[in-house]
Amino acid sequence: MTPERESTRERTPAGATATTRTRVRLDQPRAPRRRLLPEWDPEAFGRLSERIARFLGTGRFIVWMTVVIILWVAWNVFAPKDLRFDNYPFIFLTLMLSLQASYAAPLILLAQNRQDDRDRVNLEQDRKQNERSIADTEYLTREVAALRIGLGEVATRDWIRSELQDLMKELEYRKDGHHEHAVFPAERSRGRDVDDR
Repeated sequence: MTPERESTRERTPAGATATTRTRVRLDQPRAPRRRLLPEWDPEAFGRLSERIARFLGTGRFIVWMTVVIILWVAWNVFAPKDLRFDNYPFIFLTLMLSLQASYAAPLILLAQNRQDDRDRVNLEQDRKQNERSIADTEYLTREVAALRIGLGEVATRDWIRSELQDLMKELEYRKDGHHEHAVFPAERSRGRDVDDR
């Protein structure tokens, strides 16, 4: 027997535990089974139910339903007796309205369930987006705080201007001949530096 045929042939177990049933190969997909019931796409059915539910919730549906009921009642009241199909208690009209309501209620519930699922997904995405925004805001807050701390040690324009003015006064004082009483900027109190920044 060739190796090619041997690899494609299904092996059956031998020995005391052997059965006559063939083994299922796990490396190949199963062949689709024939079903007795018809199959449909649940998403397509859901989209159709949403479209119907949206139409049932419009003024156009109410107007059309009112027109049909008025025509129904008018026909069965004023038409010749042999052409009437639903006499005065309008039992067939009641049956039709009950049938319409019995289909409308589950379709509306299905549409609401699908909307709830979409809302749940949107809320989860919004929550994740909010978490990312909070993390970004905290990061930016820490960066701004670090910049403020760093700027606290940087000489500002007003501080440099006041230092230059003090140096000018000191130079003028020395020029006038008062060498022994000169005050250098390093000897001044440190409290002024904090106020200048």
